[in-house]
Amino acid sequence: MARVYNFSAGPAVLPEEVLREAADEMLDYRGCGMSVMEMSHRSKVYDDIIKTAEADLRSLLNIPANYKVMFLQGGASQQFAMIPMNLMKNRVADYIVTGQWAKKAYQEAQIFGKANKIATSEDKTFSYIPDCSDLPISPDADYVYICENNTIYGTKFKTLPNTKGKDLVSDVSSCFLSEPMDISRYAVVYGGVQKNIGPAGVVIVIMREDLITDDVLPGTPTMLKYKTHADADSLYNTPPAYGIYICGKVFKWLKKMGGLEQMKTYNEEKAKILYDFLDESELFKGTVRREDRSLMNVPFITGNEELDAKFVKESKAAGFENLKGHRTVGGMRASIYNAMPIEGVKALVEFMKKFELENK
Repeated sequence: MARVYNFSAGPAVLPEEVLREAADEMLDYRGCGMSVMEMSHRSKVYDDIIKTAEADLRSLLNIPANYKVMFLQGGASQQFAMIPMNLMKNRVADYIVTGQWAKKAYQEAQIFGKANKIATSEDKTFSYIPDCSDLPISPDADYVYICENNTIYGTKFKTLPNTKGKDLVSDVSSCFLSEPMDISRYAVVYGGVQKNIGPAGVVIVIMREDLITDDVLPGTPTMLKYKTHADADSLYNTPPAYGIYICGKVFKWLKKMGGLEQMKTYNEEKAKILYDFLDESELFKGTVRREDRSLMNVPFITGNEELDAKFVKESKAAGFENLKGHRTVGGMRASIYNAMPIEGVKALVEFMKKFELENK
């Protein structure tokens, strides 16, 4: 069977080249006589895999030397608790709530201290990014938190909030490595890898070293202290070894593709094809304010639930998978991450044009 065009929001499409390479190495990784899935995380072979992955990630993002990279487990959702447990020294933090995941992080932070919702776009179903140029930042806030790209709602911060000197923490799960980032503008950047980088089971945390201390909230378990993992180079316990190996392959693929500047250009080109069609279509329309549109996640609707359902059904039959929108929004959503080829976006638009003609 031919591979489908997979528009899933995550776990999501991976570069075919990476999958083929992993398949070739499945039974015997480079002559060592076993699969990466079977080898000890303490072995010299695996040590090389994880160290190379980190080095490649550092070069892709130009990560400054005073930032630690950690490959952790528990997904992005576990970070909702780890962040306040490790960083909420004054028990105060400010949250900008622009979607489901920022909202969950905000709710989780309330367990540990005073979480302030200083801006939100809930009033319009998270279809825009609020103005964050002059926010009521709390004087004693330990950090300001954002979810940079909102997978469900298809919005993206194009300008980082003015945190008035406070540390910025950003969940970048669904825009990770889709374009260059200036890591020095953040205190913490983290993301689940199953959207743009690798298989589910790994979360990457990039954190400024001065924040990694033993001074954490009382009762924080050993496994939930960043220091535990930073000191052990992500090998305190058995890491999600195979997932990290695939991430490493994707980093190599990104470098081969020309790095993040090239990726950004490619992603802009792909997104433009779909957004241009949505802007001129009489049947379909995008749901996000134009200036806040994500390059990665594109939600759209027909305005008729029955027609939406028909579109999802017919698109699946035509080889376009996972176009159904998130249950909280309905409609459709095309996630067009790095590994989605431009041919997939063009084919989707052709299918949408045909559907529009037949259903106007």
